[in-house]
Amino acid sequence: MSKLSQVQKVIAFLQANPQQKFTARQIAEAITTQYAGDYQNKKAAFPTEQEFIQQVVAEISAQKNSIIKACPDIVMQDKPRPRLYWYQAGAALSAEPEAMAELRNDSESYSEHDLYPKLMQFLSDELGLYCLRIDEKRSKNNRGAKGNQWLHPDIVAMQTMDRQWNEDVRQCVKLGSGQNVALWSFEVKLALNGANVRESFFQAVSNSGWANEGYLVTTAIIGEHTEEELRILSALHGIGVIMLNADDLSESEILLPAKRKTDTDWQSVNRIVEQNKDFETFIEYVAIYYQSGKIVEKNWNRY
Repeated sequence: MSKLSQVQKVIAFLQANPQQKFTARQIAEAITTQYAGDYQNKKAAFPTEQEFIQQVVAEISAQKNSIIKACPDIVMQDKPRPRLYWYQAGAALSAEPEAMAELRNDSESYSEHDLYPKLMQFLSDELGLYCLRIDEKRSKNNRGAKGNQWLHPDIVAMQTMDRQWNEDVRQCVKLGSGQNVALWSFEVKLALNGANVRESFFQAVSNSGWANEGYLVTTAIIGEHTEEELRILSALHGIGVIMLNADDLSESEILLPAKRKTDTDWQSVNRIVEQNKDFETFIEYVAIYYQSGKIVEKNWNRY
């Protein structure tokens, strides 16, 4: 077993192959082969080799800022896709300050609100979810200052699990109070770093506690220990993490999957419904599906 972190493994691989350009997938395949013993336990947690490699690819993409910070001679070309990485001695000295800033802070070209429609598109296209935006400004705020703090998620979604089921099976589930939908909740942050990671995570814990699955969504994970902190918190509290690539949604990844809860916390749902009109509309649409099995497409995935 080596004592190198994954960031250090990536740097060592690129330094051993100077001037050669690699995608995150090529790097993932190389380091998991070179350091096979280090990845043995992680690999065993995935049903297929493809899913295991995809997870490492997602992690490398999430660690891009940490890689460049740890070794400024690593160059990253973001466009055209796919993103490429390579080692170039002296790159840090020759690079224009503006270019280096772009490499380190590519999330800064977006606001958090810019990410909402992009996230909904990703969730709809890739996961088949039906999404709505929750605007905290549409809340009553009748509980005093900070009475609704951390109450509202940014995006909510419904997952229909019975659309392809046999009609008799659907009726059995419906009459038996079974589960034919799952409700999801998403808290969005532009970037996560050592200074905000815990606060952001527990905000997601608070406003996603009612849902079957809750996620913290970000475009960048910055800092050597930030991802490690996320993994610890996710394992403890069950909130997942999504890396959203705002420039190319197809490269977005579920970095840490949420732990699905069987039951929805309807008491908490009712609390939010009483305060927020957008959330009330969301539950109204969910109720329509529960009762009729019908999706009114125009109601969903609008910002």
